[in-house]
Amino acid sequence: MTQKDQVDTMVGQWERECPGLGLDLEAMGIAARLGRFVLLAERRVEATFAAHGLRRGEFDVLATLRRSGAPYELIPSALADALLMTRAGITSRIDRLESAGLVRRRVDPEDRRSVKVALTPAGRELTEAVVAAHAANEGALLAPLVGEERAVLDVLLRKLLAGVEEGPVAGS
Repeated sequence: MTQKDQVDTMVGQWERECPGLGLDLEAMGIAARLGRFVLLAERRVEATFAAHGLRRGEFDVLATLRRSGAPYELIPSALADALLMTRAGITSRIDRLESAGLVRRRVDPEDRRSVKVALTPAGRELTEAVVAAHAANEGALLAPLVGEERAVLDVLLRKLLAGVEEGPVAGS
């Protein structure tokens, strides 16, 4: 039998207080557990980045550059697109990272109107250390899942995410 949790308490309260509303309490419970997991996991993720002197958004820029492959550089608009950000938002992140010596801007030799943002050696070294710590942290977050449970969860989350990304928003 699965151990009761805070979500069970919340769902039980709705069941008791509003029995005639036809609430989908199963969906409410699942969504609440997903939300609680994300909230609690995010705290651990942020702590990992903070231990390395970074915020999540800064790490996202560094990681995107590192994943892009040698020479680990992109134009700011490509960074913004990859991170689903505005051009203004990415500029402020690049400014902070450049001030910290983790990235550098340089004029694109093929288009002098454009700049490229590249990891510095210090930025690459930090990114690789942080991504190792981040991956270990994510592994620890999923440690309660054993055997094939991770694979099953991955399949179910892919299906759920695809439905949310493609489907209409309820009430709109």
